[in-house]
Amino acid sequence: MKSFQDKDLQSFIGNLLRVGVLTAMTIVVIGIVLYMFQYGHETIHYSTFKAENAFKFADFYQRLMSGNSSAIMELGVIVLIVIPIARVLFTMIGFWLEKDRMYTIIAFIVLCIIAYSLFFGVTSH
Repeated sequence: MKSFQDKDLQSFIGNLLRVGVLTAMTIVVIGIVLYMFQYGHETIHYSTFKAENAFKFADFYQRLMSGNSSAIMELGVIVLIVIPIARVLFTMIGFWLEKDRMYTIIAFIVLCIIAYSLFFGVTSH
């Protein structure tokens, strides 16, 4: 019975990765196509560079709801970042359901490291 559960969990995680990457790719491609329609006619000036400010969720959400193509591409990247986090989370839950304490703890530590690096990672000024 345990190997059947392992196979189900592996199948679920494999499908999660497959569907997640395809979803992220689709979102980014939609953003790129929309970007080309919005800004494709403009001339690019390589002599100037405008640095973007730090990511702010309220600003991102507002731009996303208004159909901003850059925000749509950013959403695709966010989905791509969330996929491995979901994989580690579901793997940890699977180990916990199988009562495998050591691997549950290891997966939890990996999840904590990922969360720490996302929220407190080094940023350049």
